[in-house]
Amino acid sequence: MDPAQSHLPSGTGRYQTALALYSSGNVLEALTVLDPVLEPGVPGSAERAQALNLAAACALRLDRKLDAERYWRMAVEADPHNAQAHYNLGVLLHGLDRFAEAQACYRAALAARPDYLDAHHNLCTLLKTCGQLSDAEAACRQALSLHRDHPVLLCSLGTVLVEQERLQEAESAYRKALAVDPRYADARCKLGALLLSLGRFEEGWPLFEARSDAALTDRTAVPPGVAYPQWQGQSLQGKAVLVWQEQGFGDMIQFGRYLSLLKARGAAWITLACAPALRRLFGNVPGVDAVVDGQSDLARAPHDYWTLPLSIAHVVGTTLDSIPPAAYLHADAELVEKWRPRVAPLKGLKVGLVWKGHAGHGNDRNRSLPSLETLRPLLNVPGVSFVSLQKGQGEAEASALQGGPFVLDVAPDITDFADSSALIAQLDLVISVDTAVAHLAGSLGKPGWVMLPALGLDWRWVRGRTDSPWYPGTMRLFRQTQPGQWAPVVEQIAAACRDVSAKYVPAIHARGV
Repeated sequence: MDPAQSHLPSGTGRYQTALALYSSGNVLEALTVLDPVLEPGVPGSAERAQALNLAAACALRLDRKLDAERYWRMAVEADPHNAQAHYNLGVLLHGLDRFAEAQACYRAALAARPDYLDAHHNLCTLLKTCGQLSDAEAACRQALSLHRDHPVLLCSLGTVLVEQERLQEAESAYRKALAVDPRYADARCKLGALLLSLGRFEEGWPLFEARSDAALTDRTAVPPGVAYPQWQGQSLQGKAVLVWQEQGFGDMIQFGRYLSLLKARGAAWITLACAPALRRLFGNVPGVDAVVDGQSDLARAPHDYWTLPLSIAHVVGTTLDSIPPAAYLHADAELVEKWRPRVAPLKGLKVGLVWKGHAGHGNDRNRSLPSLETLRPLLNVPGVSFVSLQKGQGEAEASALQGGPFVLDVAPDITDFADSSALIAQLDLVISVDTAVAHLAGSLGKPGWVMLPALGLDWRWVRGRTDSPWYPGTMRLFRQTQPGQWAPVVEQIAAACRDVSAKYVPAIHARGV
């Protein structure tokens, strides 16, 4: 032991001191207290494993993931029966997408503690993420045999059944979870999404309001935290309304069509709070009096009510037959002229491409293509000029594409969705994965083809359709039939594109694709 540390308590006392420091937020000091037990060669014991488990938690809090992994591995070596250390290591590896190792850790935790609820739940989630749906279902049912009618496990089972297209069974699992705990936000939100995906809007909207519940595991909407009330359908005559930002760009674009409904109900003033990348796009939407970001003074200024864009659809009672018109956006004329010299020289059918979504999206591993190269059969279609609208991950792939097809790479000069809309306005078609640009094309009235994954399908595409009720007459949906298998989807799109290109006329955008 370092003499400088000789005053520190030993054994259990050292652990309790470090735990108290960790709990009070003094993480680095807690790790210092634990230093003497972190040295290699110290005999293994349950007490040492406990201390190493805490040291790993400290390291993780300090964002030292490599140290955290090392300490947790030392912990399970010191005590192979320490279920918590196995589980915590699994959580770390799970978050790093090291799925095979994480699965082994969860199973080791369950071997040490067969009734470990969190390990059961995470194993089920991991197996689902990896597309091992039968194994995931078996894991959920095994857990339910030990934790009968546990709402968290019932909800997990429901998500697995959804991915297997056993939708009635999934609905039953969600409803059983809610029968046990009617306030369980995850089950409410997931059941709402399932019902919306089946076109059962009247049942789905009220449940889907749980997406902003603070208890939700993965909250997708956060209320503004203002003193005035949420709009629940009260009269808006002469009132001021703050429309607060949903998290996804696509959500905001798809449901921006509802802003005009607030004006139609008498709202005197509408403030729209949104991400900076959307501000110019929404600046010319009729009926919107101010477009701000969530940090502006105006966003926090007194209004009579606040609402979320998707909540407007709930309050007004949207059904499949009453979805407001899609094409409510218009590209800025000056921006169209700015981009015209880049697009006008292109020959033939002009097609915009987006092959990846935002990397932070919870289902990005399923919805995004591996690379632009995946679209090679489409890029080889004659008579088509392709334009990259890809921003963020994958953006550099257009300029790096080797051999054969050429993709006009304008993405580095796109600063926001207003620029994207000006480009799309000059194209004949947009082909995209499930991301915001698909909704942008639809909201501009532009033909769009969307590639949809088999796993994690978003509710808004409505199951069993090749078209979209949200973008009637302009959007076509191309769905995976097997998880991760994009080749058949790309071949279908390439064939459809060859057909359109062969019949191409300059006025194609006026009649749809």
